[in-house]
Amino acid sequence: MTRAHVTTIVVAYNSSSVLPSLLASLTQAATEDVDLDVVVVDNDSRDREASRRITEGTGARFLALDRNVGYGGGVNAGAGVVAGSDGYLLVCNADLRFEAGSIDELVRFAEHHPEVGAFGPAILNEDGTVYPSARRTPTLREGIGHALLGGIAPSNPWSRRYREESVSVDRPRPAGWLSGACLLIRTELFHRLGGFDESYFMYFEDVDLGDRVRATGQANMYVPAARVTHLGAHSTSEVSTRMLAVHHDSAYRYLSRRYPAWWQAPIRWALRAGLWIRLKWVTRRRRSFAGAGRTAHP
Repeated sequence: MTRAHVTTIVVAYNSSSVLPSLLASLTQAATEDVDLDVVVVDNDSRDREASRRITEGTGARFLALDRNVGYGGGVNAGAGVVAGSDGYLLVCNADLRFEAGSIDELVRFAEHHPEVGAFGPAILNEDGTVYPSARRTPTLREGIGHALLGGIAPSNPWSRRYREESVSVDRPRPAGWLSGACLLIRTELFHRLGGFDESYFMYFEDVDLGDRVRATGQANMYVPAARVTHLGAHSTSEVSTRMLAVHHDSAYRYLSRRYPAWWQAPIRWALRAGLWIRLKWVTRRRRSFAGAGRTAHP
């Protein structure tokens, strides 16, 4: 029986501190049944040469970009060096650790479900809790409710519904979209869709991709038997205020594109105003908590 082929595309940005753990988990434990290639795409990092040495020391390929093209742009650049359209692309952050057999679980499910285009593992936080990585496509009502209340009342019904936190995580289920922190997608489908939309520098490029996968008639599927651990958002920690602004810009871009008609302009204005107010509130809250020596979360 022919073994499936998976190309893992890792987008790195000042990631030399976390790459060894990721690459060790990929090469030592994540798969026994799959032919695995790894491409590390460096988004013009300060520690590029350290990341190059670490990557090439494991036999993986290293692709250095001359500017930071964002997360989706980095994935697209990595996909561009993949020959052919067979097999799968595994997109992942640099700050992950794959559990034993996790890639095998994803591919095994994919091989038995040709009607599914993209597959997401359970993503665990370092404390063992499950990060809600397989979510509904946000409606306007859920988006507003989650934006306004998600930070101060995370158990509100809009945030719970959007995050699918009330849904059992012990069996596969369809999702509106899967977190780009770690997802497997059929190579042919990714190329047919044109990859990630690079107008999203960071955030919501995975929501947009999930929409386009479903538009082809294929599903996005959460496969919790495959598990990875997220070790922390190292690449955004130094510029958290800027990343908050990028997140809100991406949210507006995504939601406003769902209401493009001229007569829907008031909706777009309301979205712009609401997200601007939320950004100012979250930024002020983070600064006040930082001044008190604590960490605030949006």
